[in-house]
Amino acid sequence: MATGCASDADLTAGWSTDKLYEEAKEMMENKSYEKAIGYYEKLEGRAAGTTLAQQAQLEKAFAQFKNGEPALAVSTLDRFIKLNPSSPALDYAFYLKGVVNFNDDLGFFSRYFNQDLSERDQKAAKQSFEAFKEVVSRFPDSKYAPDASLRMRFIINTLAKSEVVVAKYYFKKGAYVAAINRAKSAINDYQDVPVIEEALIIMIKSYEILGLQQLKEDTVRVLQQSYPNSEYFGKKTQKSSNWFGLLSK
Repeated sequence: MATGCASDADLTAGWSTDKLYEEAKEMMENKSYEKAIGYYEKLEGRAAGTTLAQQAQLEKAFAQFKNGEPALAVSTLDRFIKLNPSSPALDYAFYLKGVVNFNDDLGFFSRYFNQDLSERDQKAAKQSFEAFKEVVSRFPDSKYAPDASLRMRFIINTLAKSEVVVAKYYFKKGAYVAAINRAKSAINDYQDVPVIEEALIIMIKSYEILGLQQLKEDTVRVLQQSYPNSEYFGKKTQKSSNWFGLLSK
């Protein structure tokens, strides 16, 4: 019985909030994320209403992220954002939320072109973009804004490319209407990205096969205005592409 009581006792009961915070930090340094999370949770309760409690909540979210629990990390950050709308660390909270979702979707980004091409869940990428957008728009002077802006551009380029890859997949399968629709989605949803040239060419080739001459000519004019040096017009660019040859076959 004595052993049972000892094991159930809270060994941190006599610790000050400062000691609890230092122990949590030490666990983080040792990559003992589970223990760190437990300490941060205790600290949130004991230092409730203080900036230390806010700091604990943010660091707990980071620990959850490092512990492979992105959903819990995002939940913690959402709670922080809701409860602390005037916190000086709000920019970091949004930035970290973006990073968590950004990294959670990296597996999708890195494996995408080695998998069968089909519909993909892009929820994490879009949530990441929205979080970074909050940083850039609401906190333009934040030290996290430059990196958030770069990550936004990467996300936009990748999401647009994923749409065009699916459109190309439909084209190869002979599903030309579906190819046109996916190419249109890329053009409508993502502006000023290099891959839009591919989307326009997919549409042109699809219209040509379907015998829709007027739509083809309209799209050719758009391509010529936007990409006058496109390989479609026989121009050689510095960066040769594989997709043009594929579509020309």
